[in-house]
Amino acid sequence: MNRAGRARSHLDRSRARAWAVQVLYQWEMTGAGTPREALADMMRRRHIAPPRVPYLRALVEAYGTSADSIDERLRGALKNWRLERLAALDRAILRVGATELLAMEDVPGNAAIHEAVLLAERYGGPDSPPFVNGVLEALRRLAPEGSLRAP
Repeated sequence: MNRAGRARSHLDRSRARAWAVQVLYQWEMTGAGTPREALADMMRRRHIAPPRVPYLRALVEAYGTSADSIDERLRGALKNWRLERLAALDRAILRVGATELLAMEDVPGNAAIHEAVLLAERYGGPDSPPFVNGVLEALRRLAPEGSLRAP
């Protein structure tokens, strides 16, 4: 892939992550169904550029498949916080970052954390970026990258 193609692929993945945050946020706020059903609903209601759909689907399905394990690992990485008490948007960003860190085999840990921090800068409050960075760095220390991937 040439330089322009790599840049385009990076942009598509970044935007897919932003969509994944929206899907997980919607899923939690409506309290209905599964992440996969929330994704299907989002795709019916909104136009998502076709190049972003495969990675968006992979993220949402990876989280949906391992949600209990990912959330439990996030709880272990939180210091003096409960996952359920976090702002819903920060929780969605952490879930996307943790999914990439733990379950997506082609995403380096540094990239997963950096992308989550960028999402926190864009969508979260002023304290969100350092908080997201700290939680995901703690998660990386506690759980090896790719620890949820199939053997």
